[in-house]
Amino acid sequence: MPRIFDNIDLQLLPILRETLKISYRADFCVGYFNLRGWRRIDDLIEQYVGSENACCRLLIGMQSLPSDEVHAAFSLSSSDGRIDNSSIVRFKKRMAAEFRQQLTIGAPTNQDEAGLRRLSHQLKTQKLIIKLFLRHSLHAKLYLVHRYDPNTPTVGFLGSSNLTLPGLAKQGELNVDILDHDACNKLQKWFSDRWQDYGCVDISPELAEIIDQSWAKDELVSPYYIYLKIAYHLSHEAIAGLSEFRIPREFNNLFDFQKAAVQLAARHVTKRGGVLVGDVVGLGKTLVGTALAKILQEDCFLETLIICPKNLVPMWQEYVNNYRLLAEVMPISQVQNKLPKLRRYRVVLIDESHNLRNREGKRYRAITEYIAANESKCILLSATPYNKSYLDLSAQLRLFVPEDQDLGLRPEALINELGGSSLGELEFIRKHQCSVRSLAVFEKSEHPDDWRELMKRYMVRRTRSFIKDNYAQTDETGQKYLEFADGRRSYFPQRLPRSLKFPLEVSNTDFYARLHSESVVEVINHLNLPRYGLGNYVITKHK
Repeated sequence: MPRIFDNIDLQLLPILRETLKISYRADFCVGYFNLRGWRRIDDLIEQYVGSENACCRLLIGMQSLPSDEVHAAFSLSSSDGRIDNSSIVRFKKRMAAEFRQQLTIGAPTNQDEAGLRRLSHQLKTQKLIIKLFLRHSLHAKLYLVHRYDPNTPTVGFLGSSNLTLPGLAKQGELNVDILDHDACNKLQKWFSDRWQDYGCVDISPELAEIIDQSWAKDELVSPYYIYLKIAYHLSHEAIAGLSEFRIPREFNNLFDFQKAAVQLAARHVTKRGGVLVGDVVGLGKTLVGTALAKILQEDCFLETLIICPKNLVPMWQEYVNNYRLLAEVMPISQVQNKLPKLRRYRVVLIDESHNLRNREGKRYRAITEYIAANESKCILLSATPYNKSYLDLSAQLRLFVPEDQDLGLRPEALINELGGSSLGELEFIRKHQCSVRSLAVFEKSEHPDDWRELMKRYMVRRTRSFIKDNYAQTDETGQKYLEFADGRRSYFPQRLPRSLKFPLEVSNTDFYARLHSESVVEVINHLNLPRYGLGNYVITKHK
């Protein structure tokens, strides 16, 4: 009667290791292979001499990602079932990409690094040979171990465990051991037939190269390359925006920093459904918002509803006319009456969006319901998006971001405060009953780092100093300026502080003067707290 390995009452990994200890060769067939999980048995494979008859032969039958392209290739197979060489090359590249992706998941450890280096060495010395079976989908999970034992020279394990740590030791599986000579010989023939199949290709060199080019490589990576890697990822959104979107001809007069803002904002809108343009006063948010609406109109065939304060309606109407926008301008004071009956606009641009900080207000509710009902993309413009608390930011984001939407990131500082990655996440879910990757979670955080990471995905904001440092030119006198398309220069004003002196006349109507009266100054001088008299605590003689 065979033993049953279900990883509950009896785990497969310890028995497999004991069997491999006195072996000289092994043949494995699995559906999925985890590179970092290999270190659980790699020390026992190291004893093999190498080459085809003294190694571990690993046949991978089916990966989790071979997509419809694989099935399409089967239909191109010749009558004898063979796959053409171009398809084999393509599949090897796809599988290489999948294994490369494995190495990007999770935080690397020293044990993982050492295990991957051993795996690379075993692939190069042919102590481990890995082939990919392409003829058809192969779900088999088979482990054949050849030993120096006259009674049971071959031991087999057959069932559902893949060559991963969960498959061998953790998750519930069902496997049995095979000790019968005839059964083992038949399983060995089955394995050998597929190993020698034309559609079975060796991917060992490719896997060794992937490891040698990853973070597990033997050579130390230059800090300069690490810097470039960080810079690339930090600027990925901007790079994507600059390459994907073209500035309309009507806006060729924009400064370079305004063009960059438009393209990055377009990336946010199309990818995440909305953007908050928070450039400081005077940098041209109105022009940026207009250009962004024009891009969505030309590239996505979307019309725009512009909601703004009543005093800005004439200005926005002029922009709509001058730049031929398919748009309607509506004062924010009329949204409660007009929005419920208004036709569908797929883009909603809200100027001075910081006025919508109160989520309980009727205007806020009317705008939110209109955006949700029409699945509208949002363009928010505000020079002061943050006033009293971070809830000001979340209120504006909630206009187009549902409360429970998966944002793809967590408030890590808040999670660490609650006890670390796993404990903090569990504690938060238990306490607040919501996903840790939702906007509702960020509203519980008061850590600036959490909000900085979140707003990177939704906000474009630059200051004058940023523009001066990164976009301005310097003339012969050292003054900074921006150059228009026609060659004209726009200089940054030099802000020099000056002292203004004015007399204080103590009277009942001049409250500021009364604060500096002799009686008030005398009371303050008699206070003992350091904040009211720092000069009294200066050490005159240094020891």
